[in-house]
Amino acid sequence: MTTPLFVGIDVAKHTLDLAEHRTGEHRTVRNDERGVRTLVKDLRHRSPELIVLEATGGYEVPVVAALAQAGLPLVVANPRQVRDFARATGQLAKTDAIDAACLALFAARVHPTPRPLPDDAARLLAALMSRRRQLLEMLRAEKNRLEHAPATIARDISQHIRWLERRLRDVDRELRSTVENSPLWRAKDNLHQSAPGVGRILSLTLLAELPELGTLSHKQIAALVGVAPLARDSGLKRGHRQIWGGRASVRAALYMAALAATRCNPTIRCFYHRLRDSGKPPKVALTACMRKLLTVLNAMARTGTPWNESYVATDS
Repeated sequence: MTTPLFVGIDVAKHTLDLAEHRTGEHRTVRNDERGVRTLVKDLRHRSPELIVLEATGGYEVPVVAALAQAGLPLVVANPRQVRDFARATGQLAKTDAIDAACLALFAARVHPTPRPLPDDAARLLAALMSRRRQLLEMLRAEKNRLEHAPATIARDISQHIRWLERRLRDVDRELRSTVENSPLWRAKDNLHQSAPGVGRILSLTLLAELPELGTLSHKQIAALVGVAPLARDSGLKRGHRQIWGGRASVRAALYMAALAATRCNPTIRCFYHRLRDSGKPPKVALTACMRKLLTVLNAMARTGTPWNESYVATDS
């Protein structure tokens, strides 16, 4: 039997560095259409067991899309996880070639599970949600500046605020249109919003940035989002449990939904007050509500069952 081939690809703006764990081979190609096409053709002939890349702020998108379209097993890894792995193996230096070799070793030792990658429509929805967050951040920043700006500058800031508000409305219209034009997304959106406390923003965030909803267990989905409390124990010491990591944008939208649910959702409201009455601090209780709401939404997505009290009581 031949040894499985594990490949790591370090992505830069202009180049792609490829390393093979089995052979130790390293090569570099241009990160452009021709270079990606050559790379994909070569890898299809070599039939790797797994290819691992890092998320690099968008430079990886063309090669990831091409590899996925070719049907090659692929994982886009969290850069922090890969860097921690490299340090654990004693690799402190950092170059493109070294990073590619570390990614190949990470693939061979850790065996991360390949997941279905988003199609063009899903990437567009995620990009629109990301742009919406950027516009909101710019709006907040400009409104803060407006409070202390002199009159001449204030006029300019006010004009920019009005422009940003128009762009925000345009993005919201495009988001609504994108979801309404897809029967599948429209059905999922209606399913999400059947839960009291879940509004349009959380629903769109789940569609765009949590496609795994309904396909994982409640523990896996909580860990993926970052609402699973992590232990900090050593010997006789029992450390304070904290949430950490995960998908920050999903967690932020889930926080606001859980906050609303503690007021308008009977199940979540009772759960929140029970935790508070038992002495839990407000933020701890609210984080538990976030996890409970996510658990219920995960079960709803798995079964296709809209929210109802009896369903929640038995399935969450």
